[in-house]
Order: sequence, then structure tokens, then C-alpha cells
Amino acid sequence: MKIVEEGKIGCGMIPKVSYCILDLAQGVRTASIIDGRVEQHSLLHEIVIDEGARTMMTR
Repeated sequence: MKIVEEGKIGCGMIPKVSYCILDLAQGVRTASIIDGRVEQHSLLHEIVIDEGARTMMTR
């Protein structure tokens, strides 16, 4: 992946980003990576509030 070669992502983010790209290629409109360590109920927080701390990829 170009973003890996350019050093923009690394280590544990590579599989997460790879699966997001795969999902988008298969028709998903948006894919998000959420850091569950940030706060309690982080998934619910990301769904309900527009301003979150997630990484969102779109087509």
C-alpha cells in the first residue's frame, strides 16, 4: 500500500486500514476506526455525536 510505503501508517494500523479499504471496495460507504481506550462507551459516543476521535474513510 502506498500509505504504508510513505510511512503515513504503520504497525497496528496496517491491518485496520487494510480492512477498511477492503470494505470500501466491496461497497461499504464509510468505514471507521475507533480507539476504545479513549473513553468509556467510545463506540456509542462515535455513533451519537458527529464530532468524534475516530478515523473515518469514505468512498
